[in-house]
Amino acid sequence: MKVFEKAPAKINLMLDVLHKREDGYHEVEMIMTMVDLADRIEMQELPRDTIIISSQAGYIPLDEKNLAFQAARLIKERYDVKQGVYIHLDKKIPVAAGLAGGSSDAAATLRGLNRLWQLGIPTPELQRLGAELGSDVPFCVTGGTAIARGRGEKLEPIEAPPQCWVILAKPPINVSTADIYGKLRAGHIQRHPSVAKVLEAIRLKRFDLLCDGLGNVLEEVTLDLYPEVRQLKECMLRLGAEGVLMSGSGPTVFGLVSKEAKVARIYNGLRGFCKDVYAVRLLT
Repeated sequence: MKVFEKAPAKINLMLDVLHKREDGYHEVEMIMTMVDLADRIEMQELPRDTIIISSQAGYIPLDEKNLAFQAARLIKERYDVKQGVYIHLDKKIPVAAGLAGGSSDAAATLRGLNRLWQLGIPTPELQRLGAELGSDVPFCVTGGTAIARGRGEKLEPIEAPPQCWVILAKPPINVSTADIYGKLRAGHIQRHPSVAKVLEAIRLKRFDLLCDGLGNVLEEVTLDLYPEVRQLKECMLRLGAEGVLMSGSGPTVFGLVSKEAKVARIYNGLRGFCKDVYAVRLLT
């Protein structure tokens, strides 16, 4: 038996860091949503008790460093599954990009193995398992649009934002989330984005207000360390994207675009800047 799962990328419409916690993590408040750029995960039972991962992408680990591997191992150990599994990752989401590609793969693996092995694990329990793997995994289990608090595991589903085009562009660098958070001085953040502002834009279905409400406090760290991310933001704005923000800890920058007529011009303009450029829709 085989099962297939899609693992969509996420973007942060806003990301705020409130303070550093005693456990070493940061207390965050974010609004996340998913876009129509996705990895595809194929899972197939194996007769022997092992986990094998393959991918057409030559740049990802295929062992216990891979979050999908960790998700399979966790669900096997927690539910005493003696069955083996072969997992193929058809990668479309760029790696170390701030788009939660690895987290979404892990979430898709949890969902898929729940079906493959007929474990009947309820969604809240899948999310709790996901929280053991990474802060973005619980959101990726269910997707949609949500406010995330705590380390990112406390989720409040909300309405989808107004539909629009999303241009994603990743410069040819990789950024470590741990490094960016490590360099953030939470007590010295100059300007905190507003959850209320983004929620109001979503409630009113006002694309212009949504663009005004975008904000990410991690930008002040990443943009200083990696000038090419700042240049990419400026380039996207010059080309006509109406709302531009770095997603997560970067380095991917996204631009929200209301009119399809603008999409090709922005896409082609960015292709001269970096090769990883995608024009997609919000996954509402």
